[in-house]
Amino acid sequence: MGPIEKFLLLVALPVVLLSSLIEAAVLSYKSRYDWKALGVSVCDLALRTTLSIFLPLSIATPIVNYVWEHRLMTVALQGWVAFAVLFIGQEFCYYWYHRAAHRVRWFWGNHAVHHSPNELNLAAAYRIGIFGKLTGTTLFFIPLIWLGFSPRVVASTLTLNLLYQFWIHATWIPKLGWLEYVLNTPSAHRVHHASNLDYLDANYGGVLIVFDRLFGTYREERADLPCRYGLVHPMSGYNLLHIETSQWRALARDLLAARSLRVFFGYLLMPPGWSPDGKGQTTEDLRSAHTSLAHASDSATPIPADGALPEPAMQAGLSTQA
Repeated sequence: MGPIEKFLLLVALPVVLLSSLIEAAVLSYKSRYDWKALGVSVCDLALRTTLSIFLPLSIATPIVNYVWEHRLMTVALQGWVAFAVLFIGQEFCYYWYHRAAHRVRWFWGNHAVHHSPNELNLAAAYRIGIFGKLTGTTLFFIPLIWLGFSPRVVASTLTLNLLYQFWIHATWIPKLGWLEYVLNTPSAHRVHHASNLDYLDANYGGVLIVFDRLFGTYREERADLPCRYGLVHPMSGYNLLHIETSQWRALARDLLAARSLRVFFGYLLMPPGWSPDGKGQTTEDLRSAHTSLAHASDSATPIPADGALPEPAMQAGLSTQA
């Protein structure tokens, strides 16, 4: 176990857990707090940590090793230039990984666990899902390894990135002025976790928010539109097994029902909610349905101010991203 791994296990992990418990106690005293949801998050963390110890490899490991053996060069972390390239490069790769985690159903299968809490708090930060290593998300960081940064350095940098994101899972920290233009802040991340139609598929950055601004996925938190957290079709109950596997079971059912390669790979690689008949429940479909309802003069169903779709438009929203 290297120094970074020891720091994460012996220092960062206890601090993260203690901080989330302190927040829970304060929020519970002031109003209300979902202690059962915290329990689910703690169990997810414990199970994921255990799996990482006993199953340290991922399905991407052979490709990672091959790329490392055929790297362009070996980059030593000496001087500010190397650190800057690693930091910016990792942020760029993380942005596209996180965007794919919402826009590709295969990756969404595990990432949906992180968005399953119906309340946003510090405990939600470490509910990440236990099947991440089986999805091959490490492949998004292959360019850094090919350039010459060692797999251990890239993995450690990603872990530190995720550690930064712990504090931004808070509803009680206000906007931070000019920092909102550069950093991924609590305000920006509240939008990311919101299931309001106006907020869906936004703010994918890790430490920085600049790539969201560059690629058009930035959304600002609005005072007139409070964030509604959780999945578009909210997860009910506290069964850890159900929360961890619900998206995978839904995907498996769709794949088994596919009658062509186009449909099979559509279910696998298109956005959550995709349907081969063009009448699915992707973010674009939901927004289109909402717009149609809003402009239908004979509609008898009012459109909620928070942008939520009424039933039956949400009937197929089980696999749609948050």
